[in-house]
Amino acid sequence: MTTEVRSLREFKMPDVGEGLTEAEILSWYVKPGDVVTDGQVVCEVETAKAAVELPIPFNGVVERLHFPAGATVDVGTVIISVAVAGEAGAAPAAAAPAAAAPAEAPEAEPERREVLVGYGPRTGTAQRRARRTTATAAVTAKPAPVVAAPVAAPAPVAVAVAEAPVGERPLAKPPVRKLAKDLGVDLRSVTPTGTGGVITREDLHAFAAAQAAPVAVEPADVAEVVEAAAPVTSAAGDVRVPIKGVRKATAQAMVASAFTAPHVTEFVQVDVTRTMKFVRKLKETGELGRDVRVSPLLLVAKALLTAVKRHPGINAQWDEAAQEIVIKGQVNLGIAAATPRGLIVPNIKDAGAKTLAGLATSLGELVETARQGKTSPADMQGGTITITNVGVFGVDTGTPILNPGEAAILAFGAVRELPWVHKGKVVPRQVTTLALSFDHRLVDGELGSRVLADVAGLLEQPKRLITWG
Repeated sequence: MTTEVRSLREFKMPDVGEGLTEAEILSWYVKPGDVVTDGQVVCEVETAKAAVELPIPFNGVVERLHFPAGATVDVGTVIISVAVAGEAGAAPAAAAPAAAAPAEAPEAEPERREVLVGYGPRTGTAQRRARRTTATAAVTAKPAPVVAAPVAAPAPVAVAVAEAPVGERPLAKPPVRKLAKDLGVDLRSVTPTGTGGVITREDLHAFAAAQAAPVAVEPADVAEVVEAAAPVTSAAGDVRVPIKGVRKATAQAMVASAFTAPHVTEFVQVDVTRTMKFVRKLKETGELGRDVRVSPLLLVAKALLTAVKRHPGINAQWDEAAQEIVIKGQVNLGIAAATPRGLIVPNIKDAGAKTLAGLATSLGELVETARQGKTSPADMQGGTITITNVGVFGVDTGTPILNPGEAAILAFGAVRELPWVHKGKVVPRQVTTLALSFDHRLVDGELGSRVLADVAGLLEQPKRLITWG
C-alpha cells in the first residue's frame, strides 16, 4: 500500500548572471494557493545586468512568497515555497516511535547546489526527468520575441551559430543536443553545470529562459523613469532616487574603470559629406535589404571594424594577474545604449566577420532589443571595443570612459553643416567630431592615433569600406 504525501520544496534566488550577488524582485506572477507547473514563470527580477523572468523547476501549489515585489534578495536565499506531491514508501501497519524503527526513518535529503537561471538548487543524485511533450515548456508562460533574430512570438530564443565563439565541441548527451536544436540554442553559449563540464537539460532550459525573458517596455521620459524608481521627495523639494540594478552596476563599473585604466582621449574633425550621401543611397536603393535600417552609425561601426582589422592591437584586454596584453581573436562590438533602466553596452558577437548587410541587421536588432528593455546578460558579456553615439543627443563630442576590460571606446558626435575647405574653396560640408579614448597601458599614442585616423579616412571616403571591409 502506498500513500501520497505532500512536502515543501524551496526555490532559491539563482545567479542569473555571472558572479552576481543579489537581484531585486520586480513582480510576482503567482500568489499563495496558485498551482504551478515545471517551467512556469513565477516572477521577474532585475540584476545589475538585466531584467529576467524566473521559471519554477517543479510542479505544486504555492505555499508562501518569502519576499514582496521591490525587495532586494541575495543569491541563494529562498524566495518561494511550493507544496509538492509525491509517493512515499509502503505505509507502516501501525504508528511507531521514530526511535523504535530507524529503518523507516526518511532518508537524508541529498546535497543541493545552486545553478543558473530559474532552476534553483539541484540534488546531487542523478535523476532522469520525464520526457517533455514540447521543447518550449520552459518558456511558454509568457512567450516573447527573441533577441538574436525576429521569429514568431511563441518561439524560443534563437542564437545564430555563426556568431557563437569558436572553440571545442561542448559536452552534452544526444537528447540534450536534440533539445538544443529544437530550441535554437548554440551549445557553445551555454554554461555547463554537469559533472565534468557536461551541459544538462536544466542548463539548456535555464539559458533559453534567460535569453527569452520578456521585459515590459518602459517609457524613456525622465519623469516617468524617476516615478518608476520610487523616489522620495523631501519637504524642500529634493528628490532622492534609489540606485539599483543596472544603474548601480554602471556607477560602480565606471568608477572602477576611470581609476584603474589610464585614459587618453584624442579628437579629430571629419568631413562626412560623402558618408551621409552613401547612407541616403543605401536607404533609397535598398541594397542591404528592404527591412534593414541604415544609419550613419552603421558606417561608423564598419569603419571602426575595418580599422581594427588593420590594427588588431586596439582590440585587446589587460590581464592583471599574468601582466600580459591579450589581443582578442574576434571583435565583439559594443554599442552603448541609454535605456530607462540605465546605461547598458550590449555587443554584436564577432562583428568583424560580418558583411555590411549582416552588420546592419545585427545593429538594428541590438538597438531595438535595448530600447524595449529585453537585452539579456549574455548580450552584454564579452565585449572587446565600444562605440557611443553621443551625436543623437546633439552633442559634438566627449571623453568617453572605457567599458571595463576593454582597451578603447569611440565617441561619434553630431553631424553638422559647417564651413569647410574643400577643393581649395570654403563651402558648406557635413562635419562630425570623433573622440577615441584608450587604455594607455595597452595602447600607445601611435596606435591610438593610427586607428582614429583610419576611421576618419574611411568616413571621408566611405566607398573604401567596401574595398577594405
